Amino acid sequence: MAQVLQPLNGLFQSKEYPDLLVGLAEPDDAAVYRIDDQQAIISTIDFFPPVVDDPYSFGAIAAANALSDIYAMGGRPLMAINLAAFPDNLDRNILSEILRGGAEKVKEAGAVIAGGHTVTDKEPKYGLAVTGIIHPDHIVTKGGAKPGDQLILTKQLGTGVITTALKQGLVDENDVKSAIHGMSRLNKNVSELAVQYCYHAMTDITGYGLLGHSHEMAHLGNVDFHIEFRTLKWLAGAQKYAEQDIFPGGMHRNKEYFQKWISFDGAISDVYQNLLFDPQTSGGLLIAVAPEVAEVLYTSLNDMGELASIIGHVAAGSGFIHIHE
Repeated sequence: MAQVLQPLNGLFQSKEYPDLLVGLAEPDDAAVYRIDDQQAIISTIDFFPPVVDDPYSFGAIAAANALSDIYAMGGRPLMAINLAAFPDNLDRNILSEILRGGAEKVKEAGAVIAGGHTVTDKEPKYGLAVTGIIHPDHIVTKGGAKPGDQLILTKQLGTGVITTALKQGLVDENDVKSAIHGMSRLNKNVSELAVQYCYHAMTDITGYGLLGHSHEMAHLGNVDFHIEFRTLKWLAGAQKYAEQDIFPGGMHRNKEYFQKWISFDGAISDVYQNLLFDPQTSGGLLIAVAPEVAEVLYTSLNDMGELASIIGHVAAGSGFIHIHE
């Protein structure tokens, strides 16, 4: 991807755009552009094909996923633009339900749908372009983790294997319901609480999986992450489908690219190593926070009903992720 974006870096030199506070120079969860000394806008976009069968749930999941990039920057979403692709031969009521699911999730976030665009395509796709706001002095990028920080992860892992099992007709319906509930949950409360406790770095766990997004944070912060496997929380069924080798193609791509920066304890089996490369949809937030406030933040998150775990710590290094039993 970096090679593909190289021509853009040549056209838009960061020194010529001083108000672009976060852009192509150091990739992050969203772009940030300063309007004045008090306000900066956050801009992001995300869309994808259905991950579940129910149109309303798909719309809600896609919207929560797109909004998550605003929350990962510590910002507040203001408005969203629908992006949809839809086949001519499908019932338009399906599209209406997708849009309704997305719209209700945007309203839950306190933002508004301001328009959209739809094209004809062979496969349905849906997502949002989201605009948010943040104070320029309060921007914390994903590269701010410091040695000694504790790592907190919210939400359970395993959406990739569960939605793949669904596509293959091998899933337990209760496992799907649990995954839909997690993927539809906004990261709003987590982000607001992380801001309150002055987090050092944060990102949302999506297509690159836990290990890929952890590496991005560690690499940009010039640190290493040490993660305790036993602390990770899994969606019901995730480990079972992994043991049946029901993985999405994205797991193999993630593993091929990121494995050079990952080390595993010998006790962690190949199955569970693969599961850590599993691409997630609308996953939780990974937060690096000072050790003196980590326990309080962890407790506060769980008291609010968020599934949070302290999964490891940050050490001096150069972007490597060490997984311990």
